[in-house]
Amino acid sequence: MSSKVWFITGASRGLGRVWAEAALGRGDKVAATARGVTALNDLVETYGDAVLALPLDVTDRTAVFDAVDHAHRHFNGLDVVLCNAGYGYMGAIEELEHDQVRANFDTNVFGTLSVIQAALPILRQRGGGHILTVSSIGGIIGFPTGGSYTASKFAIEAMSEALSGEVAPFGIKVTIIEPGHFATEFRLSVESPPAIAAYDPIRQAIRSSFKPEDFGDPAATAAAIFEAVDATEPPLRLVLGASTIPKFRAVYAARLSNWAEWETVSNAAHGQRL
Repeated sequence: MSSKVWFITGASRGLGRVWAEAALGRGDKVAATARGVTALNDLVETYGDAVLALPLDVTDRTAVFDAVDHAHRHFNGLDVVLCNAGYGYMGAIEELEHDQVRANFDTNVFGTLSVIQAALPILRQRGGGHILTVSSIGGIIGFPTGGSYTASKFAIEAMSEALSGEVAPFGIKVTIIEPGHFATEFRLSVESPPAIAAYDPIRQAIRSSFKPEDFGDPAATAAAIFEAVDATEPPLRLVLGASTIPKFRAVYAARLSNWAEWETVSNAAHGQRL
């Protein structure tokens, strides 16, 4: 199989770093971006010309387009676009600071949108490619004290699903990555507003629900990512982590039960059929 050219945002740490290093390790070429580009120096030292380290804040739309174009020209191609940059802004809805929620969406949603829009003309022209957007278990399950972060991930899910139908005629694939809990430095990318004491019991209950066995090995995710990008027909959604799908099943079962219980009321809301 011929090597691929990747463009990866948020490659300095966490899963983005794991995937960038693993792609380089298997012989692919990677344009790795991060706000603090010095964190990528060791990749450059190890992999040389196979890696292009670029400073990038995905909230700077002009910089995003410049970085994608630079990567495309540098490697004379672009195959995989992995939109990984993001962070968590965690707090109860009443606690959330408006400007910080906006900043959360600017990075997680609008940053992802900018990367996709910068890459699409290139991928359409070459007649193919693969866009990977990073959602989360929080892209399916909205949990208390995670309203801003999960809302941004729900948005990524919807945007990516729409995108997949739009670009399929051009041979471009889309996969939404849905990681569960992994032992990464994600906590370093989490911000929180000043707490309101009334929500402390709920906050503590959420924290207590996380069990050590729920946290997977980040290194093990690379093989799953490669299986998806190497597939002739990759999945629209790829869940990462053994404890994640059971939680999704339970959530969807509850949703189906809710809709069924209220179906008579829902149908009556249709009004008189013409």
